[in-house]
Amino acid sequence: MKKHISIIGVPMDLGQSRRGVDMGPSAIRYAGVIERLEKLNYIIEDKGDIEIGRSNVDEGTTNLKHLKAVTEANTKLATVVDKVVESGSFPLVFGGDHSISIGTLAGISKHYQNLGVIWYDAHADLNTEETSPSGNIHGMPLAVSLGLGHPSLTNILGYAPKVKPENIVIIGARSIDPGEKDLIRSKGIKVYTMHEIDRLGMTKVMEETIQYLKDKTDGVHLSLDLDGLDPSDAPGVGTPVLGGISYRESNLAMEMLEESKLITSAEFVEVNPILDERNKTASVAVALMGSLFGEKLL
Repeated sequence: MKKHISIIGVPMDLGQSRRGVDMGPSAIRYAGVIERLEKLNYIIEDKGDIEIGRSNVDEGTTNLKHLKAVTEANTKLATVVDKVVESGSFPLVFGGDHSISIGTLAGISKHYQNLGVIWYDAHADLNTEETSPSGNIHGMPLAVSLGLGHPSLTNILGYAPKVKPENIVIIGARSIDPGEKDLIRSKGIKVYTMHEIDRLGMTKVMEETIQYLKDKTDGVHLSLDLDGLDPSDAPGVGTPVLGGISYRESNLAMEMLEESKLITSAEFVEVNPILDERNKTASVAVALMGSLFGEKLL
C-alpha cells in the first residue's frame, strides 16, 4: 500500500431513514484513527468533510429519497477522490451511510481498467428503484456502480458502469431482498453469505476471495459496512442484522488483505454514534483499519 493516506469524511445521512450516521466521520476521528495510522508510519492528510446539502424539494416521479442531494454529495465526493487517486495517495473514506460508495467508486474506477470490489456487508446493496422496498439509496450503491439505476446516479463523472459483476465479491451477506437475489444469479456475482463463512471459515473465504480477484483486477477497493459485523461487536449501525461476522474474524480478514497487498482504496461506512455504546463501533472500525494497514500483535 502507498505510505500516503488521504482521509475524506462524508457526513451523509440522506441515503437511509435513521438519523445520526452523519456523525460517523467525527466518531471515527475521535476514536483515534489518525494517531493509530501515524504510528504505522503513514503520512496522513485529513481532507476534512464533504459538504452535504439539505434538500426538501419534490423529487418528481421518482420514489428515491433525497435523490438530488445524494447525487450532488456523491458528485462532490467523486471529484475529491479522483484527485486523491491522481496524486498517488491512498483514498480512505469515512461514512456516513453506504450511499457514499456511489461517489467513492466513481472517483476511483476511472483510474483502473478492471477495478475489483470487496463488499463487506450484511446486505448486498443491489436494489434498484424498481426492487427497493424503501426507496433508500443506501441499499442501491452496488447496483448503481454496475450501471443499474437512476441515470443521475449511474452517470456521475460521466461514465458507467464503474465495476463489472465478475470483479465483485460480497462477504457477510445475510439480508438479501428478492430482487437482489435475482440480480446476483443473473450477473453471476460471487457472494459469501454467513452460511459459507460458517462452513468454510474466514481463512478459506479470504483465501478464495484474494485468489478470485488477484489475477483479473488492477486494483481492489474495500467497502466495509460496519453492519457486516455482528451487532454484539458493532451495535452503532442503522440496519443491524443478527448472526454476523465476529470482530476477531474481521480482524483476520483485514490482516489477510494487508498481506495480499491487493487493496488500493477503502471506505468504512454506517457508523452511527447515536445508536452506539460509548463509541464502540467507531473504535472497532479504527481497529480494523489498523489491521488493514499493517498493525501486528507481535
